[in-house]
Amino acid sequence: MIRRPRRAGPAIVLAVLLLAICVAVAVSLIQRLVGAHQFLSYDSVADDLHGMTWHDMPVLAVGIGAIVFGFGLLALALWPGRPAVLPLGTDDGMSAGVTRGGLRTALRSTAASVDGVSSARIRLRRKGVKVSAHTDRVGAEGLPEEICETLTRRVQEIGPEPVRRVRAKLHGPKTGEA
Repeated sequence: MIRRPRRAGPAIVLAVLLLAICVAVAVSLIQRLVGAHQFLSYDSVADDLHGMTWHDMPVLAVGIGAIVFGFGLLALALWPGRPAVLPLGTDDGMSAGVTRGGLRTALRSTAASVDGVSSARIRLRRKGVKVSAHTDRVGAEGLPEEICETLTRRVQEIGPEPVRRVRAKLHGPKTGEA
């Protein structure tokens, strides 16, 4: 049960491109109907297009460009994105999941509950969790290992399959040097 996000990026690119073409055509036609000076002359475009054959270089270049653009959009649409919902362990036969934001919040509160940690930032990676924690302690040896152990226990309690490794980085107190 890994729910994938929608592919809005390729759809937005294509929609903006088509909107620009439609606006250019509409402006040209309105200018032609009103009799104003045309931004893009319909007669010159029609004469240029009617004068081309299938063997001309601009026709070949536009065709190849359209094919490459189409395959690029198709590849973007088919490429799997980051999962929006991470599956939980299915030991009891039930399928359930946790959102990335929910997992990040649970792990952040767990890391902040470790003695000596003032704040923590969680980054979910493909197969692991990176923790960047801040402490006010001067001597904080062993604190990154304690954070890793605490978060590993919490991940095992929650039970999402994709998280396999927990890494912690500790930032100490800032000294007020002048």
